Amino acid sequence: MRLIFTIDHDYDFAVIYELLKRDKNYEIFATKINSSLLKKASSLKKEEFIKELKKYTQKKYGSSSCFLKKTVRLYQLSWDEINEDFFSTTEEITGFDWRYKEYFCVVSFFNKGISNWGGDKIIRGWNENPYLMRKITAHELLISHIFSIFERKEFARYHLSNDKKWKIAEISAFAICGLEKKMIKFWPWITEEERYPLNHNYPHIYESQKKLKPFYESKKDFKSFLEKAIKEIS
Repeated sequence: MRLIFTIDHDYDFAVIYELLKRDKNYEIFATKINSSLLKKASSLKKEEFIKELKKYTQKKYGSSSCFLKKTVRLYQLSWDEINEDFFSTTEEITGFDWRYKEYFCVVSFFNKGISNWGGDKIIRGWNENPYLMRKITAHELLISHIFSIFERKEFARYHLSNDKKWKIAEISAFAICGLEKKMIKFWPWITEEERYPLNHNYPHIYESQKKLKPFYESKKDFKSFLEKAIKEIS
């Protein structure tokens, strides 16, 4: 398996637009998308807004593409140091093979970290230290991996909603990245608090995260942990 860092404006734009649609006031990207464009959003027809938004993002990509290309190279060099070991270690920990042989990380001017829930693409922000970016990149990959695990026949019988899959996948990714010694070696500089953080962007899963930590640490195997999480998380 291999993770390949790449530039893909069309994919990045599609994700931006989907996220903006979820926020009626278009505030989710208020600090990253031109504010005057966001203010006009409610008065523009859908087609006009898409056209204006694409024009803005394309201009951003065009004017700063040289920096994006440099970031892609630096991220790839850093990740390649751990690539093979990361993928094989994940299979050892979870007991499940990765779905794809190749995964792609779209380096973005606008999105910090996004997984596509079982697909082969993730998104990561362009302006991070090439070594410090590793843990969140791994986190997004793991979310995709866990979603693909839930599609296997042994979990299909649970008929899980996407929201429940996401909660379990997020918590599992935090646990794998921060509670597994075999994983911490890929980002040894993180602090104790950063290993299993309870100060991230999803406060509504904090309590479940706290509750499941001892179950993860004493698990028989990863499959049994997922089965426990399915019972514990609503």
